[in-house]
Amino acid sequence: MYLVNIILSFLRNNEYRKLLLITSIIIGFGTTFYHYIEVWSWIDAAYFSVITLTTIGYGDFSPATDLGKLFTVGYIDIGVGVILGFINAVYHHYKSQNQK
Repeated sequence: MYLVNIILSFLRNNEYRKLLLITSIIIGFGTTFYHYIEVWSWIDAAYFSVITLTTIGYGDFSPATDLGKLFTVGYIDIGVGVILGFINAVYHHYKSQNQK
């Protein structure tokens, strides 16, 4: 129940909701791109989007087309900062709620 309360308090904050929306849009955009351009399944495309933007990069998928490679360079440049900002915001929110 404690974790549910933290998540709900996170969602009540307008700034956090905006960050969550931006993060979801970026992941959704990348997922859609990879699904149609690289012809990956929706799950593979979403997996690659998240793994790439969190800088984990297992290496089990990589773009095969030139357009996919170029898109990935830009996608990383834009998305990594947003994803890391989101992860940082979640951590700080959890930490502040935990101290209360």
